[in-house]
Amino acid sequence: MASKDATQLATQSWGLVVTQGVLAILAGIAMLFWPGVTAVLLVGIFGIFVLIWGVIDLIRSLLGIGKVSTWWLELIFSVLIIGLGVFLLRNTELSLAIFILLVGFTFIIRGVVDLLTAFFSKDQDVKEARSLFVAVGIIGVVSGIIVLSQPVASGLAFIWIVGLYTILHGSLVISIALRARSAVGK
Repeated sequence: MASKDATQLATQSWGLVVTQGVLAILAGIAMLFWPGVTAVLLVGIFGIFVLIWGVIDLIRSLLGIGKVSTWWLELIFSVLIIGLGVFLLRNTELSLAIFILLVGFTFIIRGVVDLLTAFFSKDQDVKEARSLFVAVGIIGVVSGIIVLSQPVASGLAFIWIVGLYTILHGSLVISIALRARSAVGK
């Protein structure tokens, strides 16, 4: 029964996940093509992205209550990420160095959540896309470590790393959503 519920959830929320992926790709492209953007604007853009990301994850986790075994993990992450988004939007004067640290930790936490989901979820949809969840998780953890290891010196490279991460993450998230959607048709 749980697998049927998880499949229904994937059918209902795949559009939200694709939207999240498209927003990530657009944010990444903006960061790659306009790297000279000011710190305040970057914090604002990322704050909006993080807030939308958190709201989408919150909706998905609430839809998954009783249907998906890792709904609570997504719920905790979504509440934390919404808090980070609100904080970033309310404190745009936040220094770039602190912002970089927050982004690095966010990438690592998201990567760990994706890895935990890949290895501990009992849902059939996740098992079938396990390699994609592992890839997204590894990209998140590695990107976070790179960002944290060079918080001040990275400057332009930081913006490119964030841009590349969001494009890769968005692409993989879209792939997971489309895979879940096509699995429903089987």
